[in-house]
Amino acid sequence: MLTASFDREMVRAMPAFSLPMYDWPEVHDATDAWAHGMARHLRAHDFAEAPLELLRHEDHAQAWQSSDLLLSQCCGYPLTHLYAGKLLPLLTPHYSVEGCSGPAYSSFVFVRGADNIRALTELRGRIGAINDRTSMSGMLALKIVFAPLTENGRFFARTVETGAHAGSLEAVQRGEADVCAVDAVCVALARRHRPELLTGLAEIARSPLVPGLPYVTAGHRPPAELVRMRQAIAAAFADPRLQQAREALFLSGYSPLDRSDYAIIAALERNLERHGGLELWEAA
Repeated sequence: MLTASFDREMVRAMPAFSLPMYDWPEVHDATDAWAHGMARHLRAHDFAEAPLELLRHEDHAQAWQSSDLLLSQCCGYPLTHLYAGKLLPLLTPHYSVEGCSGPAYSSFVFVRGADNIRALTELRGRIGAINDRTSMSGMLALKIVFAPLTENGRFFARTVETGAHAGSLEAVQRGEADVCAVDAVCVALARRHRPELLTGLAEIARSPLVPGLPYVTAGHRPPAELVRMRQAIAAAFADPRLQQAREALFLSGYSPLDRSDYAIIAALERNLERHGGLELWEAA
């Protein structure tokens, strides 16, 4: 088992450090070990205040809102919308799973296998499940897949918001929804750790590749600090002592994407709006 020891007294006054996006309970130890390793390399690059312990809030946006944010990971949609200019991308990890390619990822669209749905049009007027209204992979990806099929800007009768990709899969399994879009990395986590989440489900489509979830820091940090932070994270990816943690988290490399690379997400949304497919369901 991967473990990391922390000096709890030391981290109390330190800046925010979180990795909330793929931190399933089954990989907490690996996430802690990876975070501890990144903190060690940050300290070696003159960030003496780098915490050795992760913040774990039920509301992961708390860290993103902190002016003391050192390092976190954020979905591309909030990065380009609510936190535009407030968060800066550092490096984007690569995940060695199906549905990912380099720094890009896609979403898998799932339905119940027993429904024998063969075409996306068969889902017209049905119920969609989204994890969050600010999610690229669970919300916007679903819209992108179904937008070409809209009539007067609508396709689904309504959606349910589940709060998590795992919750969306469960909603479709239970019949509370008929379709959902799930991040490729979460699908890989489910296959490895919770295969029951995929029982009875069938993949019917896959969304286009978009830039994956970047490591981010507070938007006010000066360029010199950003350079050192990127060097520190790169050193962590090269550290053989962290190989086991990286493998447990599917991490295989990184790319130095910046804000301009993530502009594609806002562009995709604008394109939907121009073609009348921004809202595929009635507003709640």
